[in-house]
Amino acid sequence: MSDVTIYTKVGCPYCAAAKKHYTDQGITFDEIDVHNTPGAKEKVSELSDGKNIVPIIVDNGKVAVGFGGG
Repeated sequence: MSDVTIYTKVGCPYCAAAKKHYTDQGITFDEIDVHNTPGAKEKVSELSDGKNIVPIIVDNGKVAVGFGGG
């Protein structure tokens, strides 16, 4: 298990950018597709104070909502 988890959905350009960023940095991550993983939508809502937005990035326990870097 990695120290980074990225909650994603298919077709999300911000999710793709986040995954590329971590991959380019050589940082491994666990990806959780919110549409195909039971309980993932609820977890995203919990982590983001009720927002239904992806990506949600959990990096060493720190939660980031969305991704604008790259």
